[in-house]
Amino acid sequence: MTVRTDLLALTPRTLASLANKGLVKRAEKDLTAGSGPLVTVTADGTVRGHFPDGTETALPPGRSLDTTDCACAATGVCRHRIGLVLAYQRDTGAGADAGVDGDGVENAGQGDGSASGAEGTAAAVGAPTPVGTLTPASKPAPATSPAPALAQAPPNTPTVWSPAEFDDDALAAALGRPALVAARRTRDRGYVARLHRPTPDDPEPRVELPTCTVRFPVPHELGYALTDASAALRGEVVALAVWAFRAADEARTGQAHADAPPVTEVSVGGRTETTERADEALRTALALADDLLLEGVQQAGPVFAGSLARARESLTAASLHWPAGAVAELREQIDAYAARGTHYEAERFAVLLAELHARHRAAAHDPVGVLGTKEAPETPLRRVRLVALGCRIGGTAADRSAETYFAHAEAGIALVLRKRWDLTEGQSPTGHELSARRLLGSPLRSLATANVVSEHTSRAADRTVAISRGRIAATSVTPLGSAWRDLPGSLLIRDTAAHLRAAGERPPRLIRPRVAADSVRVVEVAAVESIGYDPAAQRLEAVVRDPAGNEVLVSAAYNPLSPGGLDALAAALGAEDEGQGQGQGQVHCISGMLHRAHGRIVLDPLAVLTSQGVTVPDLAPGTGDTTLTTSTPRRSDPITAALTSALTALAQAAHQGLRHLTAPTRTHLTESTTTLQRTGLHTAAHLVRTLNTTLDHEGATAAVSAWVDAQIHLTTSLELHAEGAEETTRLPSTDAAQVAPG
Repeated sequence: MTVRTDLLALTPRTLASLANKGLVKRAEKDLTAGSGPLVTVTADGTVRGHFPDGTETALPPGRSLDTTDCACAATGVCRHRIGLVLAYQRDTGAGADAGVDGDGVENAGQGDGSASGAEGTAAAVGAPTPVGTLTPASKPAPATSPAPALAQAPPNTPTVWSPAEFDDDALAAALGRPALVAARRTRDRGYVARLHRPTPDDPEPRVELPTCTVRFPVPHELGYALTDASAALRGEVVALAVWAFRAADEARTGQAHADAPPVTEVSVGGRTETTERADEALRTALALADDLLLEGVQQAGPVFAGSLARARESLTAASLHWPAGAVAELREQIDAYAARGTHYEAERFAVLLAELHARHRAAAHDPVGVLGTKEAPETPLRRVRLVALGCRIGGTAADRSAETYFAHAEAGIALVLRKRWDLTEGQSPTGHELSARRLLGSPLRSLATANVVSEHTSRAADRTVAISRGRIAATSVTPLGSAWRDLPGSLLIRDTAAHLRAAGERPPRLIRPRVAADSVRVVEVAAVESIGYDPAAQRLEAVVRDPAGNEVLVSAAYNPLSPGGLDALAAALGAEDEGQGQGQGQVHCISGMLHRAHGRIVLDPLAVLTSQGVTVPDLAPGTGDTTLTTSTPRRSDPITAALTSALTALAQAAHQGLRHLTAPTRTHLTESTTTLQRTGLHTAAHLVRTLNTTLDHEGATAAVSAWVDAQIHLTTSLELHAEGAEETTRLPSTDAAQVAPG
């Protein structure tokens, strides 16, 4: 008999994604109650089911569930199709030991139980159905021996395969010619994709496209590919995902070493050269950046801010999305300085000036990844479920902003929802006061700790998300519960070191795609070892351990817009040390931006989940008057100190303008050269010395290029040093060369 491996590979979670968890739960309930179908398997592999209500359902091979035949009146995937799949799995001895709970997550112990290949399996769950045999799938299995515990099961070995095996003819047959034509148009414009290959913990290959995610839950079957994009875009994005795997496999074949790590991020298609319009837009932005560098932020008035706004519009119109984002942020820095807002940072201002030049230099190497793509500004998504991960409050004297982060479990990524409020004269709300304002019909404090299910959602290439309430009940906001602990392994991290190692090779931040929430994760906490406050840096730091035993530094800076934030964070992290009894204060998880810094694993926290609930520091009450335990300031290593001091001098020069440098700034640049040389950073010292020499002999205008060379080199050097030697070796030499001076 032909065994339908595609049907056996459909887990309850995948079935819930193909339909919804309610239909899966009802189908499971019908089988348990004895109302399942009678199953037959024909010679060609078609699985047929006859239900007690008279409904006939057929699942031919080579067709996805939504295109199979069912006599019921439902459109799309119905409970009969799902029930027939579950019945077939049960009859073939492959019934999963998993059901679907209220969150659509697989749970052990709710199926009949089976031990693949073990003697007695047929007796426990019924032998495979012979051709033409009618078997009551709903008949209870004989009570023999109990199924082995889940912990005793052998490790799950993922099927080794790649969606690249599908050629264009297969894509056209499964997805249709119109979808393939639309996908080719996108490929001609170019796009960037991040790949995740099967692992024991995550056996489904998937691709993160700029505006959606595609996963392949059934090996060697294209019809079951899943995406969070709307149904109208499904065929196009599935084709793009297959081409991304194809490009990655070809790139790995071309690698010099057979043991080289798999390619995890690729640029597919795209422009081989920039158009005249795009080149003009980018050069205009560079000219404005050079003017800023020469005159300084102090000389930039409303007219200059308007010029930056027009430059951003031109870059966006030319599909140069990442430079457009840098220009937009540059204008925000100028506006913040004009308003004397805390958002302005001279160091960030300098990095943005250098970023525009770095992207221009590296554009010939990878125009799609460095400059952005021609993706639609927003892509509508089908019904999605998002899990809130906390909130970050920002703003200036004239406005306030809230960034609420969400985990999209099905796609395995984090997204961010942004909201901005203009302030009237005399208003200065704190994060706690903003927490009462309503978004999507709920207070911000509730939304930041909620499950959101919406049918009116769109996602942008930078992973920002827009959610609207639409018609009644189209968007629901419910309490978070234990949803964090049910997130997939790509979002809930139990081994932080392994996660950061698996991130793969990535270009420097100066030319990396500008993606929001890229590093946001939830880290499971096994223990909190220490908590302390550094009054000089106004920073709370705690050392925690993940379940794998890795040390993670939780580091949070004081936010003047949320004065009670550090107090709330310290209370949440220190709760289990206060003897609250019966573990009521136990810290379970911390959400935040996970990265490496100065050779350590660092988490910038957004929220803390304890046995008492979720704490979001930026929305917490308080005035910041709690006395915190003082920690011993950490001494930076000589390399970090030298690079940081030199970058501070370069930032001061950009802030003042090369034409208006003060004597202390020139002295700082000179001293930085000496320190870099003494530390052994000879190239960095040479670049800063060249800047000084050019300023002395050729003037400020000629020194612009020298400043850019030094800023790019020192910024990238500090980034690589902070990530540690292990991560430094992962940087492709081509990327480093593209942004190197000269």
